[in-house]
Amino acid sequence: MSAHGSAHRRGPRPPEGLDHVFGVHALESLLERGEAPRALWVQQGAAKRLQTIIRRARDGGAVVKEHPREALDQLTRGAAHQGVVAFCPPLVAESEASLMLKLKAWPHDTPPLLLVLDGVTDVHNFGACLRSADAAGAHGVIVAKDKAAPLNATVRKVACGAAESVPVYQVTNLARTLGALKDAGVWITGTAGEADHSVYDIDFSGPVALVMGAEGKGMRRLTRNACDYLAKLPMAGEVSSLNVSVATGICLFEALRQRRLAS
Repeated sequence: MSAHGSAHRRGPRPPEGLDHVFGVHALESLLERGEAPRALWVQQGAAKRLQTIIRRARDGGAVVKEHPREALDQLTRGAAHQGVVAFCPPLVAESEASLMLKLKAWPHDTPPLLLVLDGVTDVHNFGACLRSADAAGAHGVIVAKDKAAPLNATVRKVACGAAESVPVYQVTNLARTLGALKDAGVWITGTAGEADHSVYDIDFSGPVALVMGAEGKGMRRLTRNACDYLAKLPMAGEVSSLNVSVATGICLFEALRQRRLAS
């Protein structure tokens, strides 16, 4: 096989040092925040229906190129890119030190609402949790450095812009971080199916961190021990548990409901 044929099969080389963000909604969210991509790949034949995105990306300085659908499919590993892939600086999680500094300067009229994900490794669930966190007005998402989904292109697509708008704090020791949050006046509520109390019995109107466990396994023992309260979602049907991203949305919106009643 010739070098030319091999290069053709591999497809065009994406820009180095940048993450790709794909899908119309994810890219529109990016542009609405004024974060223009550095480069934009558009599927050949799709430029007409994507002309608004192309114009806005160009206005922000993006280099726009058309490529065959196969090149976009290869880059996104067959995911639904909807004919457009943008290249942006990688998302970088903030540190525990950054979180604690923010808590010290937190305004008294808005108690913090934090989401803690313990061992959530599925990128689709992570993205969906970020989207729910943004929609419910959560102030940040805390994850461990190990056994956690990365902030990659799939997360950014599923989150539809929330991966860029909600701060993600990456910590070395989750149980130790929960202890530091408690020292800062934040109450920790963990979710567990065997808990005695329902999430609807918990007071979420004050400074709160809501801990959601991994898919299937739930919270780790040290994480569970660091919680002030354990709560469960009441189940009325035959199913014994919910997907972690669905459960996260329900719990966060219960917190939002209580906070609006208290305001």
